[in-house]
Amino acid sequence: MLSAHPGRRNAPRGEIQPGEIAFPGETLQADFFCNTSEFLEDNGYIHYEVSNFARPGRESRHNRKYWNHAPYLGLGPAAHSFSGRERHWNRRSVDAYIGDLKSGRPPVESREILSDEQLRLEALFLSFRTRRGICLETFKIRYGRDLLSDKRDMIERLSGEGLVEVRDGFLRPTRAGMAVADSLSLI
Repeated sequence: MLSAHPGRRNAPRGEIQPGEIAFPGETLQADFFCNTSEFLEDNGYIHYEVSNFARPGRESRHNRKYWNHAPYLGLGPAAHSFSGRERHWNRRSVDAYIGDLKSGRPPVESREILSDEQLRLEALFLSFRTRRGICLETFKIRYGRDLLSDKRDMIERLSGEGLVEVRDGFLRPTRAGMAVADSLSLI
């Protein structure tokens, strides 16, 4: 195979060399994201999570546990579990995982206990990845923070920029907000 770039080694078919592909800038990426979302929603799909669409009633129940910050149990090598405050993950190596089980030991590689602040930030981060957003009353009860009062200026600014909206007791990302969902959690 001949290289189209002088000085570069000839790459095997299908292998892409650094610099051969130019990714679109952030503005164009956001446009692609919003246009894709609009197209799919216009054709009967719900954009229920940043990277997921589904027909009504067909949303992933598996992913919903993560986004709702609900406890879940992971089984198998490298699986993660979350109890509501503690997260742990199993050994990645299949041999080590099986060896622990045979020895009667839990095959847990490591664990972490989340502080109240970590839980609060994760709840924001995960909720902003969904169209549903954050239930303001539940957040206030669970984390002792009134977001509308504590973060009023920021929420008004983000709302003015078309990134969030407050509706039916929820602080929600708009379509444009979902394109930058990870940064919204920094309110």
